[in-house]
Amino acid sequence: MQRKIIHIDADCFYAAIEMRDKPELRGIPMAVGGSAERRGVLTTCNYEARAFGVRSAMPTAQAMRLCPQLTVVPPQMHKYREASKVMRGIFANFTEIIEPLSLDEAYLDVSEISDGELTATRIAKAIRQHVREELDITVSAGVSVNKFIAKVASDWHKPDGLTVVPPDEVDAFVAALSVKKIPGVGAVTAEKMHRYGLRTCADIRAWSLPDLRRRFGKFGVVLHERARGRDDRPVQPARVRKSISVERTFTEDVSGPAEWVPIIEQLYTNLMERIESAKAWDGITKAFIKLKFNDFTTTTVERVGTKAIETDFHQLLLEGWQRRSQPVRLIGLGVRLMEDGEWASERLPFTDSSATADA
Repeated sequence: MQRKIIHIDADCFYAAIEMRDKPELRGIPMAVGGSAERRGVLTTCNYEARAFGVRSAMPTAQAMRLCPQLTVVPPQMHKYREASKVMRGIFANFTEIIEPLSLDEAYLDVSEISDGELTATRIAKAIRQHVREELDITVSAGVSVNKFIAKVASDWHKPDGLTVVPPDEVDAFVAALSVKKIPGVGAVTAEKMHRYGLRTCADIRAWSLPDLRRRFGKFGVVLHERARGRDDRPVQPARVRKSISVERTFTEDVSGPAEWVPIIEQLYTNLMERIESAKAWDGITKAFIKLKFNDFTTTTVERVGTKAIETDFHQLLLEGWQRRSQPVRLIGLGVRLMEDGEWASERLPFTDSSATADA
């Protein structure tokens, strides 16, 4: 049976909630995040701010230089969690096969219920309408035959967009995609691919699988499949988690603790979201960090007795960095959970790593 997948992504979620509750914030450049005086970082920003080059995960001080009139409000996680619960309830009215990625993003598999009058496209339209009516915010949706294409499609006409890629249009749609649209292709990998003349998925198709593996290792297999619009990953609603983590790879190496302090604030906020979404607070047994240095060596530090406390992560990071005292290209924060899963009070979202992508 042909899969029918919907990807839902709220538009500038945190900022949208703040603009909903404070109409005076609408129509002006605004963002949610820490203060510039405390070396804060932005969690997200609205589209008026993005016109100035302001982006999520940007230091607030840098954002203020780009947009001096930027209004920054502190995050209020309880409001975002409540809004997320409402959205999950709306999704559940249509299907039980839901894979949350974060508070504002999820995959839905509607293959078995979308037929005749109730098509996947109509379900996506209904979800978007219900979210608008119940929360007074907008979400964008992508509809297609697998997770990869549905996710790309949801970003196609943001904000407040709906893009449908039916089976007979998949090949042409994917062929024209930039390689940067493939999950896992960051700035560094994209630059490497460009040096080889690989700028679109059509370019990747001209390479054999052995050549892609030779140049890109195991990731070459992913490139080979995604460039042809293939993605066999199912939408997986639940599993017993062993850990929850977030990480960030930098386009430019971070020299050390002096530079990563504002970055940790953002990563820590993202980690708290994921722990809350999984209702995993009671299952935490220890905290851990991961560092990848500029020579691609990796170190991990974890310690029993540490919890999801920001100061613990700073201490673990410093310990890990002192092992080599080199520039860092990746930082990850995470927690280990009880192995028996008895702490779980509900079905848990499958994905448990990667940083936020609040669009």
